[in-house]
Amino acid sequence: MSELNSSESTPSAVKPHPGAKRPAGLKWLGSGLVVVLLVGAWYGLHHPSGGAGAGTASKAGANRAQPISAMAAKRQDVHVTVPAIGTITALQTATVHSRVDGELVKLNFQEGSMVQQGQLLAELDHRPYAAALAQAQGAYERDVAQLKNAQLDLKRYAELVASDSIPRQQLDTQEALVRQLQGTVKNDQAAVDSAQVQLNYSYINAPIGGRMGLRLVDLGNVVHAADTTGLVTITQTQPIAVVFSVPDIYLAQINKKLNSKQALPVQALDREQKQALASGQLTITDNAIDTTTGTLKLKALFGNKDNTLFPNQFVNVRLQIDTETNALVVPVNAIQRGSMGTFVYQVKADNTVTLKKVKTLTVDGDWVSIEGDVQPGDRLVTDGADRLREGAKVEVIESPARGKTR
Repeated sequence: MSELNSSESTPSAVKPHPGAKRPAGLKWLGSGLVVVLLVGAWYGLHHPSGGAGAGTASKAGANRAQPISAMAAKRQDVHVTVPAIGTITALQTATVHSRVDGELVKLNFQEGSMVQQGQLLAELDHRPYAAALAQAQGAYERDVAQLKNAQLDLKRYAELVASDSIPRQQLDTQEALVRQLQGTVKNDQAAVDSAQVQLNYSYINAPIGGRMGLRLVDLGNVVHAADTTGLVTITQTQPIAVVFSVPDIYLAQINKKLNSKQALPVQALDREQKQALASGQLTITDNAIDTTTGTLKLKALFGNKDNTLFPNQFVNVRLQIDTETNALVVPVNAIQRGSMGTFVYQVKADNTVTLKKVKTLTVDGDWVSIEGDVQPGDRLVTDGADRLREGAKVEVIESPARGKTR
């Protein structure tokens, strides 16, 4: 039994013989691992790591010249302007009405055309007024004849009274009749004048010069003096005014210029502020400041010879209140902003850039006046500055001789 029990014991209790050999598979596995480690070490010695290569490439890219555009600083006069939004306003607007009643028989204008003051625009049926004038003239001529006869009788009566041939009372009566007829003739003359005015009113003339609007009444309609709509409207467009408002802080400077008879140029621009529509001059200021907005209303006058400006049109306005003479200016695109404030990049002779701090003053179109360590003729970076640092190499691919000025 004891032998049987020994033979049935678990394999874990059986210890290998000290002289037993290891399996062949383990031996080959260890050899392969050693080979892999040796190959890896050799590759690491002969091939630099990827991180080092990327750093070298990055350094090479940093040293490559950056393409930029540059323009030179210069000196020129700079206009100090105040921006505003204005409304084109006609100096005069008139609605053409008929001053008498009658049928509209003729129109002598085209819609949208330019007319002169006093130009004939329309005609009413004038026959009733011509007849009334003829009637008044007839009464006038009749009473004038009676007056002349009475005056002759008065002359005769005066001679007879001088010779005591007729009583004095008859002469006095004749004098009264002459005066009565003189009054009648004056009344007839007034009637003739009134009839002539009514006849003239049947011909409708332009009360002002300007641009015609749309026709409000067609031919064949009977118009009345009491009509509220009128026949057509006329707006004066030459010259024309622009009304706009500026902050009240400019009041003293504006009044000083106006009181000394100095011109204050005003420019009207389109909505995008890219195209100048017309140039004019400030003429007058309002008599009070708007307390709700703190602004002062101004009016400028424009010749508008080409009719560019239209009544009730909205425009951008630039009021020139001063001029900086011979100021140092740089392109607006050259100004950069950062934690240190405003600065520019100057392109040096060796095609590297250096940073220079500046102070901006007045913007005039594409140029801005500055103060700082910049000299006329210094080339300044206008495009590509976001990729630059102090001392960076650059390649100027565009260097205009001058920029756009107004």
